[in-house]
Amino acid sequence: MTAQALLRRATGLSVSKSVAERAVGQRMEQTGFADSEAYLQALTPAEMTQLIELVVVPESWLFRDPQAFYATVELVQERWARGRATRILSIPCAGGEEPYSMAMALRDGGVPKQAFSIDAYDLSPGCIERAQAGVYGRNAFRAQDVAFRERYFTHVADDSYRIIDSLREQVTFRQGNLLQFDTATYSRHYDVIFCRNLLIYFDKPTTRAAIHNLSALLADDGMLLAGYAEVPSFCQNGFTTLQFRQAFALKKETAAPASPVQVAPLPALRTLRSVPPAPRRTTVAPPSPAVPRTRPVSVPPPAQTAQADLLAEARLLADRGQLREAGEKCHAHLAKVPEAAEAYFMLGIINELAGKMDLADDYWRRCIYLQPDHYEALCHLALLAERNGNHTAAATLKARAARIYERRQASN
Repeated sequence: MTAQALLRRATGLSVSKSVAERAVGQRMEQTGFADSEAYLQALTPAEMTQLIELVVVPESWLFRDPQAFYATVELVQERWARGRATRILSIPCAGGEEPYSMAMALRDGGVPKQAFSIDAYDLSPGCIERAQAGVYGRNAFRAQDVAFRERYFTHVADDSYRIIDSLREQVTFRQGNLLQFDTATYSRHYDVIFCRNLLIYFDKPTTRAAIHNLSALLADDGMLLAGYAEVPSFCQNGFTTLQFRQAFALKKETAAPASPVQVAPLPALRTLRSVPPAPRRTTVAPPSPAVPRTRPVSVPPPAQTAQADLLAEARLLADRGQLREAGEKCHAHLAKVPEAAEAYFMLGIINELAGKMDLADDYWRRCIYLQPDHYEALCHLALLAERNGNHTAAATLKARAARIYERRQASN
């Protein structure tokens, strides 16, 4: 099995061949292996953990997309007024920025510590170690208003700050994988789940499996906070949106989502321990207006159907990791329909998976030139701008995507 396939099986992440090979090369240099095949054959669970550390994307910052935290504060306050505590899950939690932001927002909202609990999981042991230390540098404080740093952090050295102990004690950190989570023990355990910007690294079958696990973990009247690029995937797999402005909040639909395609984990990597949840009290949340997931679509004529089939084949090939073949299908489609924005969007995804980010950026920009309201392309461009440190461009693209999202909801 290739390094790319092993990493995908262990994590669910769609890691490009170049990224996988680069990670293997770094570990071979550190472990003294001269042959990659011999290294992969000798791979132990401990060494796999070290390899995974080189391909995960741990970067985040405090109060990233803050509307999600404000929506959660509102929900926790409402439930505590009825005598009900709220269980919150952050997965993946990166270096702890998200769960600590939640704890700070709740403190600012006057919510007592007994009114909530926060569990936080991440695939990376290194991320969990950093989260437990609670020490952050300049890059973690990217929010427009960083007054919270004076209230909740102490200066330790240079540009480093440590979060105060009373907030660190509010969050329980553990290493674990969403795809291997013990959903039977934790069935409907959490009232609020943060799972933001994880599904963008998954193929469609893994996305379905991840959403299925999240649905199993979320209480029937609970709220899930997603990344803005991921809302369509949730709405296609058993969730519907909630009306919190720019929070990208969702709830479960009445009907259970379809059974996912099974993703086989490596048994040796199972790290979550079964901890029986405390008995929960059940209440019924106030009803929220349902948002239809799709609009009626007319049946296209045969010629358009044949062209659409090329893109469907491209998506299937990309999900299988056959990126070159997927790209060829997209180009074949463009030869027939040069103005096809969706083909350019697909080429952006294919090049992102191949680690060719400059090409991905170019294709997504062609997509929004042809279709300015292409929500997913705007989301991917915003995420790419964030990764490149261009926060002004990211904010502009994100706001543009949010306006399109809100117009769609209003028209449904």
